[in-house]
Amino acid sequence: MSPKALKDAIRQKAGELGFELVGMVPVQPSKTHEIYKAWLEKGYAGEMAYLERHLPLKQDPRNLLPEALSLVALAYNYYTGDHPESDGSKGKISRYAWSEDYHQIMHERLKQLSDFILVELGLGTKSRGLVDSGPILEREYAWRAGLGWFGKHSNLIHWKKGSWFFLTELLIDLPLEADQPFTRVDCGTCTRCIEACPTEAIVADREVDSRLCISYLTIELKGSIPRNLRPKMGNWIFGCDICQEVCPWNGKATSQYGERICRRGLGKDSGSGKVDGIESVRIPETL
Repeated sequence: MSPKALKDAIRQKAGELGFELVGMVPVQPSKTHEIYKAWLEKGYAGEMAYLERHLPLKQDPRNLLPEALSLVALAYNYYTGDHPESDGSKGKISRYAWSEDYHQIMHERLKQLSDFILVELGLGTKSRGLVDSGPILEREYAWRAGLGWFGKHSNLIHWKKGSWFFLTELLIDLPLEADQPFTRVDCGTCTRCIEACPTEAIVADREVDSRLCISYLTIELKGSIPRNLRPKMGNWIFGCDICQEVCPWNGKATSQYGERICRRGLGKDSGSGKVDGIESVRIPETL
């Protein structure tokens, strides 16, 4: 099989598995590791100590699979359309959490892609699939594989499909024809995400202080939310989508929501906090 034919076969199979964007690059050390280290040193990770523990591993994907020669970068659309209308008495949940745990969905599909290459095509001998819980600087490798650029909100943006994606990677001990980094367009002078963030968590172009981010405050923070931030959070009770909702590039986003209601998906009602009857409550000022 020629390098191009192999690449086309992997792209086709990935598309059948629901991945809308696919790119391939040789496995090389990270180019953004020092930037990431500086971000950690500023304290922007907050209580997410695991990010610092994983720092050495993130220097090179071969720390995760020593035999790896190539990385297949993949993006899976989770856009669900608009939040259902609410009278304001219900909490809001980030779109990515509206259905079954995406980690399980992605790992299952990465396993199918790996089996296709290793078993059906009979090429390569080892692979490892990674979702965002894996110690790899996934946005960098997605950029290097041509999937998009870093937006000012720090999410990866594709010029035709926006930023509503889960990023995943497949490391494999097989040389693959490389794609080129995404270099065509960027955010230009647009600052809508920066201006829209109610807690001012986007402290600089492509730099987020997690300690101010509503997603961090409602998911990662174990203690009480700082009083000064509480009035700015609106009805968000798990995650936040504001910076992506206002991004002009997401005006092109298409929904694959129906396909994503997998076996135990909670459905669109969860977007307005109706799961288990969760209602917004006023937090006593004594807390």
